[in-house]
Amino acid sequence: MSRVLIAGESWITQSTHIKGVDHFTASSYVVGVGPLRTALESRGHEVVHLPAHLVPAEFPDDPSGYDVVVLSDIGANSIQLSPQVFERARPGADRLGALRSWVEGGGGLLMVGGYLSFTGFEGKAAFRNTALHEVLAVELLPEDDRVELPAGGTAAVADASHPALGGVSGDWPALLGYNRTRPRPGTKVLATLNGDPLVAVAEYGRGRSAVFTSDCSPHWAPTAFCEDWDGYAKVFGGLVEWLAE
Repeated sequence: MSRVLIAGESWITQSTHIKGVDHFTASSYVVGVGPLRTALESRGHEVVHLPAHLVPAEFPDDPSGYDVVVLSDIGANSIQLSPQVFERARPGADRLGALRSWVEGGGGLLMVGGYLSFTGFEGKAAFRNTALHEVLAVELLPEDDRVELPAGGTAAVADASHPALGGVSGDWPALLGYNRTRPRPGTKVLATLNGDPLVAVAEYGRGRSAVFTSDCSPHWAPTAFCEDWDGYAKVFGGLVEWLAE
């Protein structure tokens, strides 16, 4: 059993309703971590979820209490800019630098795709110019890296025997988008989507790093992928177990 921290995978939506001359604003809070959390817990892992709005204040300066850290749809700024730094202009911890050192010393890091993963929507995820970029199993683009596949795209598995894929077999359900990246020298690309890396793994120092460049929940991961497919738990379980080994 591994102790896994998942940071991100939640969001707050605000909408304006206009009815004639009147209008009002409504807000909602959505947690998207459910399928991933359920999949990992079903394989015996202990999962701690840190919602996106709590990441700036509560992301650990030292992640050594965990075996694997998962960053999913949470940008570099949210991790780096604690309230102490951003609101009070006081020096604080270099949390991405600490995460890099932790992986180098034996930790396991997984980045899952989304609008605020990798380079992200309008470049706002912004991991390319951080200390964490060199840890990732892929090289990031300098521009908005999202690829929308509204008609769906199916993964092509390059190495089904690799333990990080958890023994999954057969065709994968379609995915509706991903973050485009480039493989690094020495990286093992285990699956591709649209010819680009979908699942890639790498060693970093004494630790390990992996990416899943599509999403773990809607909208890029439709319910056929993240709820109805028994391979979902195998893939993400396999990734976490390979990272924690």
